[in-house]
Amino acid sequence: MTAAPAARVRDAALHWLGRNRERFALDADALSPDGRADRSWKPLGELAQVGATLTLRTPPGDPAQGRARELLAFAWQQTHDGALFVRLQRAEPFATYPLEVYSAFAAAGLRHPDYERVAATMARIRGWRCAEQDPTRRLGVLQAERHTGADRGAPLEPILAATWLGGLPEPWSFERSSGYALTHVVFHLTDWGRGGPGTPPAMTAYLHDWLPAWLTTCLEAGMWDLGCELLAVAASLPRPDEALLRESWTRLADAQDPSGALPEQDGLPTSGEADFIHTYHSTLMAAFAAGLTVAPAVRTDASRTLRHPQRARAVRVVHDAQGVSG
Repeated sequence: MTAAPAARVRDAALHWLGRNRERFALDADALSPDGRADRSWKPLGELAQVGATLTLRTPPGDPAQGRARELLAFAWQQTHDGALFVRLQRAEPFATYPLEVYSAFAAAGLRHPDYERVAATMARIRGWRCAEQDPTRRLGVLQAERHTGADRGAPLEPILAATWLGGLPEPWSFERSSGYALTHVVFHLTDWGRGGPGTPPAMTAYLHDWLPAWLTTCLEAGMWDLGCELLAVAASLPRPDEALLRESWTRLADAQDPSGALPEQDGLPTSGEADFIHTYHSTLMAAFAAGLTVAPAVRTDASRTLRHPQRARAVRVVHDAQGVSG
């Protein structure tokens, strides 16, 4: 059964994330113009993204849902319940990452009206619309705008067509950078496993044809981080290849450290303060991909889950978890 090794990986990864959640805390430089967003807001946003998905995709009563909502509540507390986004956006008016991080919380029903007003104002400014970004990043920004009421009606199709995956390139041109780009295109189109329009038919067929070869290659090379992202894509497709998933999750379960951590690459250490930066993302992706793999019954209802009645429920669930230790 595919679900058994995937559930073990998910649960162990969530335990590790819970024990190490303080390492995701925002530091004193998080609002500094010289601060490194990739070492503060980026990890916290990724923690929120995974927490939001697993909170909504994991059945009630499953202990994994409780751990996911605790992580989401912790991340929301770090933002002072959204208030820091207002300060961050005013300090960096044309930066899109505050909106991208905030949208993960908004997807789970956690909202800050003042920030959304600031974001909506910025999205109407020409300087915001003309910011130069690669197509995959632009796709993510547009999806974030739609989550937060800042939607300016920009069509997705031309941007999607300009991405690596949207061009349906020769499969042998796949490499590490294009691998991460294609997974994020799918994540944006599926709203990180929570709904969304999904992949167009031609793209879906292309992924069904070539994803198995790419995934197998990455796992054979010990590229656990990218392998987990590709597994999340596999779990997001209609009629996923069960034999491929079962073999892949067995391999990942063998690679996972007894602590629950999963290194980005085979051979990298998973313990020690300095190793967190090379461990947290792959461990998050392990929990994320495994959560999507073991919750197929929820997939068809994911888009409805995000609408109004469940948004209110998501806020209550997260608030109930505040103050609970991981």
